[in-house]
Amino acid sequence: MTVFADLVEHLADLLEPLFAASAAAAAIVLFTMCVRLAIHPLSRAAARGQKAKARLAPQIAALRKKHGKDPQKLQKAIMALHAEEKVSPAAGCLPSLLQAPAFLLMYHLFSNRQIGGEPNTLLGHELLAAPLGGRWHDALADGGPFGPAGLVYLALFAIVLAVATFNYRRTKTQLATVPSGAAPAAPGMASMTRIMPFMSFLTLLTVVAVPLAAALYVVTSAAWSAAERYFLYRDMPSASATAAGALA
Repeated sequence: MTVFADLVEHLADLLEPLFAASAAAAAIVLFTMCVRLAIHPLSRAAARGQKAKARLAPQIAALRKKHGKDPQKLQKAIMALHAEEKVSPAAGCLPSLLQAPAFLLMYHLFSNRQIGGEPNTLLGHELLAAPLGGRWHDALADGGPFGPAGLVYLALFAIVLAVATFNYRRTKTQLATVPSGAAPAAPGMASMTRIMPFMSFLTLLTVVAVPLAAALYVVTSAAWSAAERYFLYRDMPSASATAAGALA
C-alpha cells in the first residue's frame, strides 16, 4: 500500500500546477482512467465474445423449443453450443474483476490514518472543499448538503444519476429487442434480467458509503464504462451487451 500511496502522491505533485489543492483528486481520476485504459483490450475482447454469443440466439431459441421440458438437458445443450462456438457464457466479467483490486486499494488508502507506520498525508488532500478521506455523512455534518463539501457530493450524485439514466434507457432498449425464447436458461437469469435496468443506480449507494477518493474512482469508472459500452456495443442491440454493462 505504501507504493500505491507514493504513486498517488507523485501524480498529485505532477498535477499540482494545473489543479492546485485538488491535485490529489485529479491524480485519482487520472489513475482510474489509466486502469480502465489498461484493461480496455479485455473489454474489447469481451465485446467480441458477447457479439458472438448474440449471434447464437436463434440456435439457443431452437434448443429451448427442443428441450424446453428438460431444463438440465437444455442447459447442457446450451453449454455444448457455447463450447463448440468458443463463446464464454461469462464474457464481460473479467474487466470488472480486474478493477476490484484497484478500487479496494483506493478504499483502504483513504480509510487508514497510518500507512507503513507513518501518518497518512493523503488524508489532508481535498477536492475543492471536501476532504478525500471524508464521507457523505461528514459533509452533512459540516455545512449540510448545500455546504462547500456537500456541493461536491451533489455534483458527484448528478454525474452518477446521468450515467445511470443513460444505462437504464439503453438497457431497457436492449432487453426489448431480445427475440422470444432466445434468453439463456441459466438459473435466476429471469430475475437478473428484471433488475438489470436498475443496477447502475446502486452506484449512488457506493458514493454515499465510501471515502470521497474511492467515490471518485467509482464515478470516473462508471462514466468510462458507459462511454466504452456505447462504442463497443452500439451495433449490437441485444441482452448480451446489457449483461456486460451490468457487470462493468
